[in-house]
Amino acid sequence: MSEEKCDCTFVHEDIVAKVNEKMPDEETLYDLADFFKVFGDSTRIKILYVLLCSEMCVCDIAQILGMTQSAISHQLRMLRQMDLVRTRRDGKTVYYSLSDGHIFNILSQGMEHIEE
Repeated sequence: MSEEKCDCTFVHEDIVAKVNEKMPDEETLYDLADFFKVFGDSTRIKILYVLLCSEMCVCDIAQILGMTQSAISHQLRMLRQMDLVRTRRDGKTVYYSLSDGHIFNILSQGMEHIEE
């Protein structure tokens, strides 16, 4: 017997109906998938972890990660588009920080899961 497949063909209509009521629409699920794709790149994860510690400018992030400012800026642009980071300008310097506590929670829960 395969655990991935039922041996019967009975559909539990009540359960199916209840789940269908709660299912988000396709566009929302697509947006959620895009959101999680952002976390699929180790450079972006590193940037987010750096920003967990402190608000920073591109120069500082590049120094910590041993990368070019151009490469960091490219990744930060994507993180901003997905509303994961925000900016604050102080004179000529632009500082980046996590957009809200949700990002902290997502990273913390992900780390907790893989360290179990």
